[in-house]
Amino acid sequence: MSVRLSARPGATGPAGARRAPPDHGSGRLRAMSERTADVLGEPFVAEVIELPDDSEGRVIATLVHAPAPDRSERAVLYVHGFCDYFFQTQLAEFFTRLGYDFYALDLRKYGRSLLPHQTPNFCLDLGDYDPELDEAYRRITERDGHTDVVAVAHSTGGLVLPLWGHHRRERGLPHPSAYVLNSPWFDLRGSFLLRTVGTRAIDQVGARRPYQVIPRNVSAVYGESIHSDHRGEWTYDTAWKPMTSFPVRAGWLRAVRRGHRRLHHGIEAGGPVLVLASQRTAFTAVWSEDVPSADVVLDVGQIARWSHRLGRLVTIARFDGALHDVFLSAQPVRDTVYATVERFLAASAPFDLAPPPHAASPSDAAPRKEGASPSDAAPPTEGASPADAAPPTEGAPRSGTAAATEAASPSETGFSPA
Repeated sequence: MSVRLSARPGATGPAGARRAPPDHGSGRLRAMSERTADVLGEPFVAEVIELPDDSEGRVIATLVHAPAPDRSERAVLYVHGFCDYFFQTQLAEFFTRLGYDFYALDLRKYGRSLLPHQTPNFCLDLGDYDPELDEAYRRITERDGHTDVVAVAHSTGGLVLPLWGHHRRERGLPHPSAYVLNSPWFDLRGSFLLRTVGTRAIDQVGARRPYQVIPRNVSAVYGESIHSDHRGEWTYDTAWKPMTSFPVRAGWLRAVRRGHRRLHHGIEAGGPVLVLASQRTAFTAVWSEDVPSADVVLDVGQIARWSHRLGRLVTIARFDGALHDVFLSAQPVRDTVYATVERFLAASAPFDLAPPPHAASPSDAAPRKEGASPSDAAPPTEGASPADAAPPTEGAPRSGTAAATEAASPSETGFSPA
């Protein structure tokens, strides 16, 4: 399977530019349930999900849809990573060929959902994404009639989506029947000091100065490995997915680290999970022969280490020659990846591996806040990472921006376009 991806004609701009979502014909976004042509062209359509305003103003998410050839009760809900949006048409074609209606959600402040007044890719808590995920799930199931929803996610989305599914299951609400996580981000890359003392500094600065930019060295090698203008096969909008990423801000990183902490304590996503990753990591700031055949963004050892915390039935599949986004790897590799996913789905009939702890109640309707519950404050169980351990008091860095800069050195923060 070899499909070239294309963005909207003329969809170019300086890296890091803020791009408003597509104009839906009238210069205004239409009613939130109306589907219009998507930037990817046929058969993709998009609809806007209007969300409550936040401190920056208006907020939307965008649900993209490609139907299966025949009417189906099965669907896929896809969520992208950081500095990312849905553009992988070949992924949609794979699932529709298997008989799944395909849906992809561009979260608030990402891709199609990024408005001119917003800080790109920013949030203060991973639970902030619950409203658009809940509404997307409602439209897929209650409105469109799908009874079996498989959740598929990449990188940061691979952290957000199972946490959301766990939260729904805890409230006794319907949740995805299975998960396919593509190089999910489960821990901060770097030294023991960074993942302990650095995390505490990030937590303090992120609470006080959430928009503070975390200094870091960013390489474009991953973007070069996938974009057709360089050494890759794929075409996408670099205004929505810059070659050297968007800035990482302290409040967002604080939210991610709290999500990591919750995962490390263990969750139950509520269905079988397939984790996909490269066989090896190759961290480099310059092009080398390793770049097109390894994950240059995340530590694949960390992915393997924490995957068992997702639930009771987790399968880890690692692929020689795979990129960070395994579905964008060279064709022989991605053919193997797709065959693995197809076998997993065939063997994963919908079932819940454990009963929810209680039924939903009105008080459960409030969005969760990662790291805020008393249960999350307890020390981690055996096997927990240094990210969960309380940092030592002696020699701890002072609070404030300087502390974050010292603890999270630019060479160790481990962020690339993902």
